[in-house]
Formats: sequence, C-alpha cells, structure tokens
Amino acid sequence: MCGIVGYVGENRATPILINGLLKLEYRGYDSAGLAVVENGNLAVMKNKGRVSNLEELDGINNLTSTIGIAHTRWATHGRPSAENAHPHMDNSKTFAVVHNGIIENYNELKDFLISKGYTFYSQTDTETIPNLIHYYFSRDEKDDGDKFLRAVRSACNDLKGSYAIEVISNLSPNECIVVRKDSPLVVGVGTNENYIASDIPAILPFTKNFYLLDDNELTVIKKDSVFFYDNSLEQHNKAIKNIEWDALSAEKDGYEDYMLKEIFEQPNSIRETIGSRLKLGEECNFDDLEFSKEYLENLNKIYIVACGTAMHAGLVGKNIIEKLCKIPVTVDIASEFRYRDPLVDEKTLCIYITQSGETADTIAALKLAKSKGSKTLAISNVIGSSITREADYSIYTHAGPEIAVASTKAYTSQVVLLAILAIHFAEILEASDKETLENLKTDILDLPTKIGAVLDNLDDLKEFAKKIYTEKDMFFLGRGTDYNVALEGSLKLKEISYIHSEAYAAGELKHGPIALIENGVTVIGIITDSKLVEKTISNMQEVITRGAKTLVITNQNLPNTHFDYVIDIPNTSSLISPILSVIPLQLLAYYISKYKGLDVDKPRNLAKSVTVE
Repeated sequence: MCGIVGYVGENRATPILINGLLKLEYRGYDSAGLAVVENGNLAVMKNKGRVSNLEELDGINNLTSTIGIAHTRWATHGRPSAENAHPHMDNSKTFAVVHNGIIENYNELKDFLISKGYTFYSQTDTETIPNLIHYYFSRDEKDDGDKFLRAVRSACNDLKGSYAIEVISNLSPNECIVVRKDSPLVVGVGTNENYIASDIPAILPFTKNFYLLDDNELTVIKKDSVFFYDNSLEQHNKAIKNIEWDALSAEKDGYEDYMLKEIFEQPNSIRETIGSRLKLGEECNFDDLEFSKEYLENLNKIYIVACGTAMHAGLVGKNIIEKLCKIPVTVDIASEFRYRDPLVDEKTLCIYITQSGETADTIAALKLAKSKGSKTLAISNVIGSSITREADYSIYTHAGPEIAVASTKAYTSQVVLLAILAIHFAEILEASDKETLENLKTDILDLPTKIGAVLDNLDDLKEFAKKIYTEKDMFFLGRGTDYNVALEGSLKLKEISYIHSEAYAAGELKHGPIALIENGVTVIGIITDSKLVEKTISNMQEVITRGAKTLVITNQNLPNTHFDYVIDIPNTSSLISPILSVIPLQLLAYYISKYKGLDVDKPRNLAKSVTVE
C-alpha cells in the first residue's frame, strides 16, 4: 500500500520527506520518489526499490528547496520500475503529482488526453492526473491566484475511483494542493511549516496537531496557512485535532486494535487486490504471467500449498479453479507436502500462498517442486519477499500491511486474487462460457460495497459474543465451500480467544462428532449455497434437538427455524461467498477475545511470520 509525505516550510524539504518515507516503510512498497520546486523548476528524483536507493541518487543531497512531495509506491498499474515510480509530471513539466489509490477510468482519460496531443511515459493510472491538471489549467482564461486550484478541482471531477493526491507546480512555488477521496490523508501543523502524510506516524515526530481531511475536500497548504475548500471552491474552516498518540498507536488510525482496523480495511484492500486486473468486458490482466493454452491443457493437476489461514484461502481457490477451469486441484499443508514425496513433475503447476512471503515451510515446499520440474507461482503480500525471489512467477495481493497476528484482510485478498486467477485461466482455456465469467466478475467488483454492508450491522454479533465468551468448546459446521469458511472461522477463534473449537463438514456430524454435542454447547453454521440449504439445515436441527445454542451466517431465505441468531449477509456467487461469510466470523472471534480481556493483536505463542519450521 502506497505512502505519501509532503512538506511546505522554511527548512530543506528533502531530509524531511525521506524521513517520512522511512516511517512508512512498514506499509510495503516497490519504489520511492520525491519532487521539489528547485530554482524555478520541478526537480523529480525516483528509483525502484527501497528508500535507501532513492537516497543514493546523484544530486539528491544538493536540493535546497523548502517545498516538496514524496511517495512510496506499491505497484497496481505497471511493473515496479523507475519510470512507473511517483511522482509523475505532465508533459510540460509544470505539475508534479503523487497519488495513492486507483483511478478506475484512467484508460478513457488517457485516450482523451492522447487525442489532445498528450504523451504518456509510464504504465500508471497516475500519469493521467498531472496531464489533466495541465489540460484544464491551459484552458482557463481567468488568470488569477485560484487558477491552479480550479485546475486541480476540474481534474478531480473527472476521476473515478479512490485517491489521495498531492500536487506542486513551478508556477506556484510556495503552495501544495492536496485532495482525498476514499484514501487517507492528513495535514500536520507546525510553526511556519506544514506537513502532509497518508499516515500520521510519518510526520508525528514533527507535530501532534493535525487536520484530518474529508472526502472531496481540496486543501491549499502554504508554510504559514492551510485553506480548505469544498468542490464548489467555497472556503470553510476546520478544527485542528491534537493527537497525543505515540507512533505505534497512531498506526492504528483510531481503532482500538490492529485486527479491528484490518477487518474494516477489507473493502479497500480488496479494491487494491482487484486493481487493474479485472474489468468487465475485458480479459483479466496478468501480463506478469506466461501460461499458454497449451501449457494449461497439458496440466495433470494444480497443487495449492500453504499454511494456516493461507491454506484455507487455497481451499476456496481449489473450488473456484475446478469449477471454472475443469483442472483437478489438490490443496496441501506446506509442512506435509515437503515430507511425503509429492507426485509433482513438469505437468504440475504449484501455487504457493503466503502473506509475508517468508514462511519457511512454504518456501521449502516451493524449492522441492522446482527440483521436480514443476512451474511455481507465488501469491504474496510483500514485494521482494523471499518466496517471490524463488518462484518462477509471482503475483501480489496488495492488501497493505497486516500487523495483527490473526490474518483477516490478507485472507480475503488471497481468495479474491485466486478467483481472478481462475477466471484468467478459464479465459485462456475457454473452459467456461463468457456469461458465467462476466457474472462472476461483476460479483467480485461488488464485493467492497457488500463487505461494507456486513460491517455496518454488528449488534447481533456483539450480543452473541457476550453470551458465549466464557465457553470452553465450540463447533463450526458447513457444506461445500462453507466448510472451508468453517475451518477459517474455527481457526480465528482458537488464535485469539484460546477457546477450543472444531470445524466439521456438516454431513460428517452423524459419523462421530455429534457425540460431542450436549446441552448448552455453541454451534455456528454457515449456509450460503442454495443447493445445500436443506441438507445443512437438517444437520443444524440435529444439534438443536440436543440442546445446542446456534448462530447461522447466511445469504439465503431460510424457512422458519429455531436458530438462536441469524446473521444475514449480501447474496453473491457461491464461488466467492466465503469472502463475505468469513467476516462475521472474524468479528465474532474479535469480540469474544475482547470480552475475555485478551491481547487481540498479539495472541500467545504465535508470530505473524513463521520463518522457522
């Protein structure tokens, strides 16, 4: 997830900008850059890789400007490279922009600008923004002090998607204009100097007084003033907030725990995962992969190998790939895969999933498959991580940093990326009809909005959690892909509440587990597949008759039942319903842990990245 820093003041901007970028390194990125107004011109310096690579560029320490913007980029449009790194300028080198987020209509904006004579030098969506600003600026016949602001406003009105942007210009060398929509941005207030950042920690060493910017609010920042405007360019006042947080607390963005913050980040993390890979009416964009139709047709099977939550994401991915591509898929635990001499050869594709990219068992499993002649594909959240350096191919979830030990947004982003990958394979193979694939694309694109609806209705979950948080044992039931969600829900509960829980395929109840059901025990059911509703309800009725308390997560119109609680979620394709049905289970585990007074983010005995066997 990208990071933004800006400075307008009396001191040299470059050291402040670089310090801010270093504070944002935890977010993950693939390139870094900055722009300043130096001796009447824009000076842009950027480089692929770490901030340290930027610091080493010739001439960067000679910059004396007191105004500048900076950025760490996590690639969504275009590969990691110096050309695609931010900042980006317009063709006349009059405006420089950094941008967090995704401009969804950048292709049509790019086509429009090309028709007006503009040239593009990167593969990014961001490069449209400075050229749009120049387009409107050059056509504004009213030459006054607000011309720069009007041009930025007009350009933003054309943008669809999410963005937080900083703009500087050599025509207005003493001010920076910033705008945000669905992407965080704050202004830090100092004495004869002001700061801008996507995250408070980046500038917390310099100030504790902040303006928290609202969506569609334009802000003009000078060294001794900050002015706020609505979209009509009507000026308004805004209260300063004093943030008495240390850097660690500030990173939580006002949430009590990282885990809760990351649960609520899932609409945006999924938007980032989708990025430019998925569009209606177009084939999926996986230019970073080279799997031909002939190669896919000749596969005997696909292995998905992972650990813990990532393995559960793989189980959901197995279902999607098999349904859309008609290729057999086996999901294996990495630590088991390594030691059983798996049947892998050049006709096997092995997919490895790891949030950190540093999971020791998963990396070792990948090396084993490569030694047997298999092609390997890594799915990770961290660019440049160990597994991505080992794999033949790598694709990224772009979910942003996940700090809480119990994975939430990484899981849903992994499932989304697997679903898009499955569609991509199906398009190459022509294994599913176009209507089926287009409908699934629509459902994937609708996920952020539907997740938001789930997050808006939490009262019943909190109430149920309060009733059961003292229990010692719980059970999760589901059929089909709902069983995969049951496994993940059970794991979340174990991880952060220390309550023993088991997940079973609902049809297996009568084959042993029902012996454990007694009066007062809690059973949680997931029912999202219309073909399996009646059978799963029958299994749940079996536990009710034995005295169980029940909670059901569903998107189906269930008949009258005796369930204690029913949590309704939005309807979607059964292939991707686990992305919605898992969220109430994440929250249930969270609230139970909070009622027990436990450390949600740092559960005992667990580490975020398991780098040893």
